[in-house]
Formats: sequence, C-alpha cells, structure tokens
Amino acid sequence: MEKEKSFAELLDEATITPRHYSPGEKIDTTIVKITSEWIFLDLGAKSEGYLDKKEFLDEEGNLSVKEGDSITAYFLFSKHGEKLFTTKLLTRKSVDDYLLNAYKQQIPLEAIVEKEIKGGFSVKISANAEGFCPYSQMDTKKIDDVAAYIGKKFNFIIIEYAENGRTIVLSRRPLLEKIEKEKIAELKVSLQKGMTVSGVVKAVRDFGAFVDIGGMQALLPVSEMAWGKVQDTKALYLPGDKIEAKIINLDWENNRVTLSVKDTLADPWKDAAGKYTEGSTHMGKVSRLTDFGAFITLEDGVDGLLHISKLARGKKIKHSRDALSADAQVEVRVEKIDLPNKRISLDLAGNENAASEKKELKDYMAKSPEMMGTLGDVLKKAGKKS
Repeated sequence: MEKEKSFAELLDEATITPRHYSPGEKIDTTIVKITSEWIFLDLGAKSEGYLDKKEFLDEEGNLSVKEGDSITAYFLFSKHGEKLFTTKLLTRKSVDDYLLNAYKQQIPLEAIVEKEIKGGFSVKISANAEGFCPYSQMDTKKIDDVAAYIGKKFNFIIIEYAENGRTIVLSRRPLLEKIEKEKIAELKVSLQKGMTVSGVVKAVRDFGAFVDIGGMQALLPVSEMAWGKVQDTKALYLPGDKIEAKIINLDWENNRVTLSVKDTLADPWKDAAGKYTEGSTHMGKVSRLTDFGAFITLEDGVDGLLHISKLARGKKIKHSRDALSADAQVEVRVEKIDLPNKRISLDLAGNENAASEKKELKDYMAKSPEMMGTLGDVLKKAGKKS
C-alpha cells in the first residue's frame, strides 16, 4: 500500500517549478502512460514529457516497454509547454540539425536569457549553443527594465541561422504578437462599449495610464481618471494597481480601447441643483484664468464661470489674471445654474451689496427735488424775473 504523503510533501510538490531542459540533455525517467501514438514520461514537479511510440516498436510492431518502466531519453524541444524527447543519442551534429530544422520550420524552442550584451541579450539554447536576441525582438513593448529578463526562460524562434550555427539570432516578438492577436480576437467578441471591466495598471504617464484588460492594453486618459482636475497622474495610480473602469470607446481597426474611471464614480452634478441654488454663496478655488473670465472649482468636477465683467469693480481690465491669481481661494455667489448643460454663472460675493448701493443712489437721485443749481444759474433766473 502506498504510504500517504505528508502535508509538507504535498506542499513541496505543489510549489516546485518545472525545470528547464536544454536540447540534447539526457534524463532518466519513468513511463507513466502509453497511448496509441505517444509515450508519456514523468518529469517530476507535476509535469510530463512525451516521445514517439514508434521508437519502442520492433520490426513486427510489438511494443517493447510498458507503463512503469524506467528509460533513458534526450530532450528535443518544447512547444506550448509540452516537452518532446527521443531515445536516440543526440550528438553535436544532431543538435545542430535540430536547430537548423527549428529555423526552417519556425519551431519555438525554450532558452534562458543569460546576460545583456551590446544591442540585446545573450541567450543560452543548450550546453553548446548560444544565440543573440536584439532588444527589439525580446518584447512587443519598449524595454525599461533589462534586469527583469535576465535569468528568465522564454520561448523563442530562430530568425537567422548562419555559419553552421555560429550565428543564431532569436526572437520572441512573433510569438508574443501571435498570442496578442489571439487574445484580441477573443476580446472583440466579449468587449462592448459601455461595459465595466477589471484591469491592472501597467504604466503611468502624464497624459494617462496604460491598463491591461486581459491580454490587451487600454488607455485611461488623464481626463477620465476623476471628475476633478488631476494634477499628478502618478500620485493617483501606480503600476500594479487594480482598477474598475468603463469602456467609452472601441477602435478595433487600430486595436485601441479607451477607458473611464470617472464614469464609474457618482456624478457630482447630480446633487448640484440642491447645493448651488441661485443666490447662495460658496468658497471656491481659481482653477483657470482666461481673457473672458475665471473658472472657479466649487468641488471636484463642478466648476463655475466668474465673468470678467464681475471682476472689474469699476476698473478696465483685459484679462482675469489682472484681478485674480491661480489657485486663489475666493468667495462667490451663484447667479444662475444650468443643470442640463452643467454650467454655473458666478459673481463675487459682496458685489451684490455694491450693486444694491448703486441702485439705491440712482433711485434716490431720480426722486429728489430739483436742485438749485450753480450761482450763475440763480442769478440768471433772477434777472429773467426782474
């Protein structure tokens, strides 16, 4: 009876990472399964390799091995995570032949990035074979962190094979582009404008952030990050942040998806009518100065316009900056609110008192008895009477 494995042993098995094999590498393994075409081998770490069943058939077609038998095999290549082996001894020539065949047939092979060299990376293909991968062929995006690739195992295709294998140029780019195309094809079916998606921030720029939404990068513009004005995108998002965003544009012709986090948040204008009633006063911050007036932020996402005529105070000014400075705190009064168009007309708090005093004086002057006039006018009238 098989001894029951301890929790620690099970945990070790679950966490072991499948190892890397170089073309021509010899292993001693056990046959775990035999099918009509293939023989599957135990590679440990919960992974299997396979080899052609024909290698164990005699001239009469009889199979010379069974499940559980131990055999010696040599690694050929890995494709889509499946490792192919052979029982035939691989000489240097056979490895070279394999690499040449991989180049002609564009068969992906696994290799380890060893170090950075001029123009790209040195890549270890096998014990006796190395290749070169240019920066431009290591990824589909610009490489910002070279160290992130060193020591890692990737699938490559050979894009140049010359001088009997002394010059081997590798590339990941075609494989990555193929994967991206497959993912985009799937996303074209599932994504729709207006739907909310989950994503992971990959990079943050002044103009917005690039977000991975399941194998495809979408753009979150700075204008769609929040209802208010975003001063610093990097203070709001960092690479690795998980977000929920709404799709506001799909351009499959150029494979561009535009997102909005703002549209997933409550619209501050929804409650604006109740908060900013006509005649009410509020403190606001000068957010933008123009030649026709100043925009005052009452809260994130809600701005009002203070027309330049309200700033003059009897003086002639050509620009709102002549009366206000950016980011200044000002007290304003709501003159009018246009909720459908999200517009608020403002005046400076206190201007209403000056306007009221001016009106009172005008009304008083209109109702006052006629004044005597100047001394000349009095003498002139007296002369006419006499």
